[in-house]
Amino acid sequence: MRIVFALAAALAFAGPAAADPAKVGYPGSIAAIGDSITQAYNADFRPFADGPDYSWSTGTRSSVQSAYLRIFRANPAIGDRRANVAKDGARMVDLKAQAKAAVAARADYVTVMLGSNDVCRRSEGKMTSVPRFKAQLESGLHALTTGLPDARVQLVSIPDVFRLWSLERGSFLARTVWRVGDICQSLLARPTSNASADVARRAHVRARTAALNDELAAVCAEYLHCRYDSGAVFGTSFARDDISSRDFFHPSRAGQARLAEMVWGRTFDFNDATPPASLAVTAPAPAGSSVALSAVDNVGVAGIEYRGSGLAWSRYGAPVDLPPGQVLEYRAVDVNGNIEAAHALIGGA
Repeated sequence: MRIVFALAAALAFAGPAAADPAKVGYPGSIAAIGDSITQAYNADFRPFADGPDYSWSTGTRSSVQSAYLRIFRANPAIGDRRANVAKDGARMVDLKAQAKAAVAARADYVTVMLGSNDVCRRSEGKMTSVPRFKAQLESGLHALTTGLPDARVQLVSIPDVFRLWSLERGSFLARTVWRVGDICQSLLARPTSNASADVARRAHVRARTAALNDELAAVCAEYLHCRYDSGAVFGTSFARDDISSRDFFHPSRAGQARLAEMVWGRTFDFNDATPPASLAVTAPAPAGSSVALSAVDNVGVAGIEYRGSGLAWSRYGAPVDLPPGQVLEYRAVDVNGNIEAAHALIGGA
């Protein structure tokens, strides 16, 4: 055992002096990825237009208390470093393009709310399939986390449009607007019909929504810097005041405020400013050294990641081979997205 620890100490002191610093606490910039909900469509005083100042994510209106404003109160250094790159009508297939925009904005914290338009289509048959949705999500998150390897990513569940139908189906005006506006006809078509085909169609749309949310949870869990809202938004029962009285579909200003509060309660605890701490233990191996990594934290460790020189960070799962002369960097990430300062080892002869 003394040989193993002696080798570990020698490798540690042989590492490069400069390393990535720790990143903890409140973020210094934010970007919002999403669709018309995140653009606060129909929440502004202008009818049938985006109202990004009222956005639950990056809005500036005190009545909404967006994620941006909540961060600003604790960290004024964020200033106006906010970017809403959401697009009306966007689906999960658009995540990758919006991720590139968030990368260009150099965001420290990225909210992602996509999927409503994958289930809200002109017909039931046009809904995005679960496998396709998963592939698009994986591709987009890979682009986002590769471009912003230190950013915290918040995934928001798809709202339950079935609840909207239950709430407003008795309104003649709402039914008229849904039909004339061609709004979410996969679920909202023939809203008063009790025919078995229509009942089954609504159940299918709701089941697809739940299945897509399951994919959000599963794929997010693969990334150390990702947090899912655990279905909080999907499970929320919005009141009539939370829904736009113009299209009876998008959140009103009150709805945006409720959405902001709901997501904020399920995001990272930015008050936690303690980084995790990792430990490397090395042992001789045929090709140089074998490096085993572990970590501790005051709240909880999300995981450890490592990389070779010039490579992207990878999630650690088992001891890593370190050939002589090669550099291995590693760092731990806690459950609140705090990152410790990177460590570096150089493989011995």
